[in-house]
Amino acid sequence: MGGPYSVALFVFHVLCVLLTLSEAGSQNTMACAPWCPANSSCASGTTCRCTPGFNSSSGEIFTDPLESCDDINECGPPMTVSCGKLADCQNTEGGYHCMCSPGYELISGATMFQNESENTCQDVDECQQKPKVCKGRSICINTQGNYICQCPPGLELNLKDPRLCIDVNECTSGRNPCHTSSHCFNLVGTYKCHCRPGWKPIPGAPSGPNNTVCQDMDECSSGQHQCHNSTICLNTVGSYTCHCRRGWVPKPGFQDKQMGTISCEEISFPTWTAPPEIKSQSLSGFFERVQKMSIDFKSALTQETIQYLIMSVDDLLKTPGDLEALDLSSRHHTATYLFSGLEQILRTLAKAMSGGSFIYHSPGDTELSLMVQEQGSGNITVGQSHARMLLDWAVAAGAEKSGPTVVGLLSSPNMQKLLANASLDLDLEKQTELEEIYESPVRGAQLRLLSAVNLVFLSNTNTDKLNSKVTFAFSHPWEMPGTRQELICAFWKSDSNRRGYWATSGCQTLGSRNGSTTCQCNHLSSFAILMAHYDVEDWKLALITKVGLALSLVCLLLCILTFLLVRPIQGSRTTVHLHLCICLFVGSTVFLTGIENEGGQIGLRCRLVAGLLHYCFLAAFCWMSLEGVELYFLVVRVFQGQGLRKRWLCLIGYGVPLFIVAVSAAIKSQGYGRPQYCWLDHANGFLWSFLGPVTFITLCNAVIFVITLWKLTQKFSEINPDIKKLKKARVLTITAIAQLFVLGCTWVFGLFLFDQRSWVLCYIFSILNCLQGLFLFVLYCLLNKKVREEYRRWACMVTRNKYSEFATSTSGSGSSQSQTRALRPSESGM
Repeated sequence: MGGPYSVALFVFHVLCVLLTLSEAGSQNTMACAPWCPANSSCASGTTCRCTPGFNSSSGEIFTDPLESCDDINECGPPMTVSCGKLADCQNTEGGYHCMCSPGYELISGATMFQNESENTCQDVDECQQKPKVCKGRSICINTQGNYICQCPPGLELNLKDPRLCIDVNECTSGRNPCHTSSHCFNLVGTYKCHCRPGWKPIPGAPSGPNNTVCQDMDECSSGQHQCHNSTICLNTVGSYTCHCRRGWVPKPGFQDKQMGTISCEEISFPTWTAPPEIKSQSLSGFFERVQKMSIDFKSALTQETIQYLIMSVDDLLKTPGDLEALDLSSRHHTATYLFSGLEQILRTLAKAMSGGSFIYHSPGDTELSLMVQEQGSGNITVGQSHARMLLDWAVAAGAEKSGPTVVGLLSSPNMQKLLANASLDLDLEKQTELEEIYESPVRGAQLRLLSAVNLVFLSNTNTDKLNSKVTFAFSHPWEMPGTRQELICAFWKSDSNRRGYWATSGCQTLGSRNGSTTCQCNHLSSFAILMAHYDVEDWKLALITKVGLALSLVCLLLCILTFLLVRPIQGSRTTVHLHLCICLFVGSTVFLTGIENEGGQIGLRCRLVAGLLHYCFLAAFCWMSLEGVELYFLVVRVFQGQGLRKRWLCLIGYGVPLFIVAVSAAIKSQGYGRPQYCWLDHANGFLWSFLGPVTFITLCNAVIFVITLWKLTQKFSEINPDIKKLKKARVLTITAIAQLFVLGCTWVFGLFLFDQRSWVLCYIFSILNCLQGLFLFVLYCLLNKKVREEYRRWACMVTRNKYSEFATSTSGSGSSQSQTRALRPSESGM
């Protein structure tokens, strides 16, 4: 078939080749557009194809010039590639590769396959690596793909570095594996149990370093102690202490109740001498007896010594002798000195007693309750008929570690004389409470001791501030408190000068019932129950008193000038009136300026004021009685002569009261002056040195006036009575009776001013005291016609007005001459 057929076939192939070349040339003529992005190539004239490992949002081939080819994450969905069980897929740019997981490595000689059925990785043994991954005493344990660090027993992993082990303290609280009778000692990784000091292993009990059981070792019976032969060994749990024998105390530098060697000596009577600043024979005699007790003291006779000491104190207090003559400050200093000395001596002697308790009631009614105990807990009650005390044993012992614990209560009812007129220091809270009640300032209180004075002494010497309060119940005569009165629980407090006073701070009165008062205090001292009468300053009463006395002084001064300068009224009765006003003027002046005793101490100034008041007011009543005598001579002996001469009047008017005051001062000079006021003391009836003469004079004047009135009645009933003389006598009598009534009533109420129990009496006295000088001025000056005439003449002379000589001669001189003829000189007072 080579002819035309072959030629045609050849031509066909040529045409096909030419057609192919033509298409290729045409395609090459249309090159890929320049907008195909990175990681892509041209697929045709208008399309682009992403490089393998990249893809676009439209697929592998895209025509949008804004498309981009991004990396395909073959290790993540949806095209997750599995590298095997022990390998991890790692994505790369345009591809991926497989790596062994952490803790694994490629098997030697193997290649990484991308087929999960193949396992080309194996576990890495980190514990064989260097440096070691676990530190110190920790143990490395390999695990599949990892490792852990473990600690041996007794150690634990460090929280800050889990590859390091630290020691476990098995002996800390809550972990102690040892028996309670042994001590735990921690070691690194373990512990050991040892018997405590003073303990030993129990024979036959389980023993070993970690399970030792121990028992107390009796050092005293085994002789394994170091106590001196002057002491007693006392075994304690795990230890022992050395005690001084009863009646012995540690020597200086040693302490009782401690381990080791201590040395003791027998208790001696404490040194107690008389205070050098107090000069008293009675006190010196008492301390001579104390010195004899000190020399003869033996610890075996401690109770007898205590009894003799209490009886000696009773003798001193019951018959104080010249102690009563001491001033107030010295007496209170003596009381403070006795309290402190008795407390120290009784505390020391109690430690030498052999018994556990001791109660003694002396013939002088002083009572002592004493308890001595080595160890105590809870509350204890000590007391007798005068007082009872409840306190905690811990308060009694305090920080004292030497010797037994002592609790004592000494009650003495014989302290009143030494503690008389002591002042009271009210704490701020009590002061505020009283001022709210009485709505006025409280300046102090008048005190009366009701109960025995109770001295408390303990082993604990630091009793100024106790941890728990002490409760007391004091027995005393029952009295219902009156106005401004109150039962208070007070204690004796020493000041910086070693004197003393009553105080209430730290003590609270809980209540009173059936002759017993209960108190609570947070400190200890010497206690007593007092009846306090508070001195409340009433500014209204003080104002009335001062204004009234000032008015009386002015009126009395006018009376004195009138009696001295007005000649028409001169006479014996005017002399009586003059001296009466002088006495009242001086007495009122002293009263106004010096009646109050500032500071509460009764000194020389206060005694002098009281003495002057006593004398002036007695003299006033004496001159008032002389007026009664003059009136008697005027009326009863009207036709028989004149009255007393002037020198006799002065001798009686000033001599009698001087004699009374001198005798009173000689018998009891301490009666002049009181803590609050400079007046006569109420104690022992000394006030009757004033009340007695006043009462006698008032009664005598009353008798004289009754006789005078009776004689006047007889005179008026006569056949030919001298009416003119009788009328004047009647006027004089009525005037004298009115004077006696006013002055007498004033001082009847005035007697109660110094004992302010009744506000009504205080106000009545103040008002009457205002009227006293005013009444005398009105009675003897303003109601006297001659005095009024003289006042008018003086007034005209002052105003320089001419006074009518004719009127004076006719009304004044004529009248005076007629009266002079009609009356005796003794009658010219009216």
